[in-house]
Amino acid sequence: MSNGIAGKIEAGAAPADPRRAVVEAYNRRWYRYLVLGLLTVVYVSNFVDRQVINVLAEFIIEDLQLSDGQFGMLSGLAFACIYTTLGIPIARWADLGNRRNIIALAVTVWSVMTALCGAAQSFGQLFLARFGVGVGEAGGSPPAHSIVSDIFPAEQRATALSVYSLGVYGGILVGTVGGAYLVEVFDWRTAFVAVGLPGLLLAVLVRLIIKEPPRGMAEARRDAAPPGFFRVLGFLWQRKSFRHLSFACALHAFVTYGMGNFMPLFLGRVHGMPTIDIGWYYGLIAGIGGLAGTYFGGWVSDRMSKKTGDKTWYIWIPLISTVIAIPFALNTLLIMPSGYIAAYSYLLPVFCGGWYLAPCLASTQFLVGVRMRAMGTAVLLFVLNLIGLGLGPMITGFVSDALEPSFGVDALRYAMAITVLVNIWCAVHYYWSARTIKEDFDNAPA
Repeated sequence: MSNGIAGKIEAGAAPADPRRAVVEAYNRRWYRYLVLGLLTVVYVSNFVDRQVINVLAEFIIEDLQLSDGQFGMLSGLAFACIYTTLGIPIARWADLGNRRNIIALAVTVWSVMTALCGAAQSFGQLFLARFGVGVGEAGGSPPAHSIVSDIFPAEQRATALSVYSLGVYGGILVGTVGGAYLVEVFDWRTAFVAVGLPGLLLAVLVRLIIKEPPRGMAEARRDAAPPGFFRVLGFLWQRKSFRHLSFACALHAFVTYGMGNFMPLFLGRVHGMPTIDIGWYYGLIAGIGGLAGTYFGGWVSDRMSKKTGDKTWYIWIPLISTVIAIPFALNTLLIMPSGYIAAYSYLLPVFCGGWYLAPCLASTQFLVGVRMRAMGTAVLLFVLNLIGLGLGPMITGFVSDALEPSFGVDALRYAMAITVLVNIWCAVHYYWSARTIKEDFDNAPA
């Protein structure tokens, strides 16, 4: 594979010297994986800064006198509103400009804004700081997905994107364990500062190490002018499979964030687990289970697609994971008698829940042309995060508030269980997408 990319580029495009030098760099297997590794570490930082608030929930709620609904807004809506809104224009910028530089700038912004969360003195101030984190993180994934898709061939793309997507659960692992230690030793404000500032070093490494790859390098396609936003949006809207895929991903994320963002609070409030134990047990189990599930989802979808010659497996894998996660998640929430056993049992639903991301990202990349890749990702993430991250935690929190007069501390348990049942709705949309996506794959533009 390493020689194949270079050969195709040289035969198809006769690149100029700067372009040739970059292609030769990416033909070195170690450099290609170095770039993927660095982008993955950046994504870990992204999710550490995004998710550390969850393990600090009890302390923030007590200090700022918040309701579960308000905390759901802080952990979801405050971030998701601007994240989804800015994702589209930033993706357009990424399809036109230097993706490496956009990522470096984005890391700088979200790191500084995370540190500023520690200075908040009220719900409104913390909401605005979280809003700022979303501004930075909007510039992370679309250009990164585009770079990964340009440096890895189609038959390895879902696996490569699954490695990148490990950052989701790597960030949950680092943020939960690290946040628990920091809040125990210092306070929740110091925790935000401590996890935010190291991102500035990552921004420098991105700028110095990553070379901007030629568009379409893996397929040796000639570069072309990117289509406008409305043309990309219209193109995707015409694909019935993408409409169902994006909504299925959004509902999948609704459950993932609605349950995951409240799990530390659930273990502490309902089962009385100490914060440091929540950090270790929940953090390690959610992190390891999610890491394994995310990689497995990308790997098995690539393997099944190659083995059968049917790319519909990129949809069947998320559908299967959605269905089998339901009983495991309800078991964790409703049956397990202690926080420690509940944390252990969470391994299975979080493993299954991780299968969907890489196949769905790869499917989107297969549906669009090389100059639509960042924009295609941004449109998918717009729907996914607006509904999943924006509404999942908020609605779960407000349902908990509504049930609290009747069920007391168990209100959160039942609110999270209701959220899990949304997976049934999600599975229906995956099925509808699978019925037409093969034809859309076959008709994808160059």
